[in-house]
Amino acid sequence: MEAASVTGPAKNLLGFCRWSRSQEALELGVPFAIELATYVRPGSGPEQNKFVEAARADGVPMHLIHESGRFDRSVLPRLREIAGQISPDLIQTHNVKSHFLCKASGLNRKYPWLAFQHGYTDTDFKMALYNQLDRWSLRSARRVVTVCQAFAKNLPPLGVRPENVRVLHNSISAPPAVPAADVAALRQKFGIEPDEAVILTIGRFSAEKGHADLVEALAHLARTHPAARWKALWVGTGPAQPLLEQLAAKHGVSGRIVFAGFQSPVTPFFAAAGIVAVPSHSEGSPNVVLEAMAARVPIAATAAGGTPEIIAHESTGLLSPIKDPAAFSVSLSRLLSDPALGIRLAIAAAERARLHFSPEAYRRSLIEIYGELLCSARIS
Repeated sequence: MEAASVTGPAKNLLGFCRWSRSQEALELGVPFAIELATYVRPGSGPEQNKFVEAARADGVPMHLIHESGRFDRSVLPRLREIAGQISPDLIQTHNVKSHFLCKASGLNRKYPWLAFQHGYTDTDFKMALYNQLDRWSLRSARRVVTVCQAFAKNLPPLGVRPENVRVLHNSISAPPAVPAADVAALRQKFGIEPDEAVILTIGRFSAEKGHADLVEALAHLARTHPAARWKALWVGTGPAQPLLEQLAAKHGVSGRIVFAGFQSPVTPFFAAAGIVAVPSHSEGSPNVVLEAMAARVPIAATAAGGTPEIIAHESTGLLSPIKDPAAFSVSLSRLLSDPALGIRLAIAAAERARLHFSPEAYRRSLIEIYGELLCSARIS
């Protein structure tokens, strides 16, 4: 996996690594060991890489692949060297780069290969090119695991055999309780008055996440419900932030949007939230939605990608069409004006998360995929 921080996919992977060494895993009678490999470049050593740091803190064996740049061909023999040292029963890759290198190095011909496809983002020409390379790579994987049915249906037209595709949604655990004093301190830190509801959004500020639509939705909310008391707390960073700040000023809502920057952990922010807003244009199995469900916070989201596979409209959250700020504003106003609705949706969402998106369910499904992959490799 290529990762410089503990992203959603990295968080799931590290959680699975931790569990694999637990007593519960041993009692299942299917012992296995996991070793990780990732890439580092000059000037960004392991001490600057949060993914490496987190893996080592968990005691997970981590192999570093040093590269001089994006097209360093020495990575290929290094990958073959690592595989030769470990002699794995299977290789698992995450994200475009690792998929491509697994095939380009020939490792896919020597070991059963499982590829995790987390979706595509055409943010620029470079990413569009990477995505095309991924479509070439994934055709050679024994199994392709993707995070939602919406993504799975797009893989066969790209040459991936339908029988090789599996869907595995992300998972979530119930968060620890946050003391009321910590919530009060957070609200004070970001200038949120005691009578103001918090509309929380968390994520990278890039075009596909739909934050520009959220600005317009908040402006619409301010116009149509001028007496409503709320602040929008935006957690994250990204290239679109300057544009979003300009857009907020243009629509007259700068004073009601608080850019909080990158925050970790985010548990106190969910505890302070009255609504979680997810205005994305594209999603797979969004961690922020699952985290809001587990934290019992009402959700207003767009029906993007795999989100409708997680949230049932009017049952566990409110969904609106993508790129429709007015409709999104209606969801926000309903949750602000009807606390009983929010409570009902949040309770139902937490129960759905517990039953269908638990780490236990995720682990069982992944182990089944490992088993069938190894079985098919022996047969062939």
